[in-house]
Amino acid sequence: MMGLFQYAESIAKSPQPVLITGETGVGKELMAGAIHKLSGRKGPLITVNAAGIDDIRFSDTLFGHVRGAFTGADKTRKGMIEIASGGTLFLDEIGDLSSDSQVKLLRVLQEREYFPLGADLPKIADIKIVVAMNEDPVTLMESGKFRKDMYYRLCFHHIHLPPLRERLDDLPLLVNHFLGVAARELGKKTPTPPSGLIHLLSNYDYPGNVRELKSMIYDTVAGYDSKIMPMHRFEAHIKKRMPVNRTISETFPSPQPVPFPDSKPVPTLEAATRILIAAAMKRSGNNQTMAAKFLGISRQRVGRYLKAGVR
Repeated sequence: MMGLFQYAESIAKSPQPVLITGETGVGKELMAGAIHKLSGRKGPLITVNAAGIDDIRFSDTLFGHVRGAFTGADKTRKGMIEIASGGTLFLDEIGDLSSDSQVKLLRVLQEREYFPLGADLPKIADIKIVVAMNEDPVTLMESGKFRKDMYYRLCFHHIHLPPLRERLDDLPLLVNHFLGVAARELGKKTPTPPSGLIHLLSNYDYPGNVRELKSMIYDTVAGYDSKIMPMHRFEAHIKKRMPVNRTISETFPSPQPVPFPDSKPVPTLEAATRILIAAAMKRSGNNQTMAAKFLGISRQRVGRYLKAGVR
């Protein structure tokens, strides 16, 4: 994440568009806001969600219209590009745009100009453009849902935000941050996290990513009335979404049992150890501390296994 933050800082002042990808809830809009602040542009940050918007609404929303452009257009309406002038236009869920809308946006990207609906003369688009999508742009391009020329125009600067399950080391920072924010907004004292909370949270996949973690913390802070925050709300949330063959406890849960078909011999203890160590290291991204938590053993013991060649 530090590498991504440094990259965002280095490209913030670039006139080229920025493409942000990542699953729902990873913080794409927050990254867009950070890029806007770092860009030094004096205008506002304007956000437009492109999900489910048809071609006519897209054109009117972005470009605006002049009086008399269509039935009911009794006065001129500024588009979001004009409102964002001098600042940043953030287009979220751009992968949902129709091909016709993509063509219109492509002209803005290439020519830096646009036509309000019904206008004869173009206007200059004095904006920084940041776009986001929660799908793989290459896959969308190959399937024909996303224009190739649009993709290649957007990929000058690309930031991919990894899901929370791939950066579990961020959990302590995120938990402490959201505890403080939630307590302030709810008018409570910042609670002390219960012992074992990070242990518990580290064994969850977070399909809703950082947004889901935030909602868990807000719900728990809202319901606590003592100095130490209760664990049971976190446990209940995770239990609802965990596979049925996994359990929740204040101690770190054991990994799922390794299936050994009856048709094959049971592995030796040494072989089984190699399987478990390899699986834990893979799931933890080769983080020995996290692998040790997965296995319920000390980091030093994991280190001894690895030094002994158990991989």
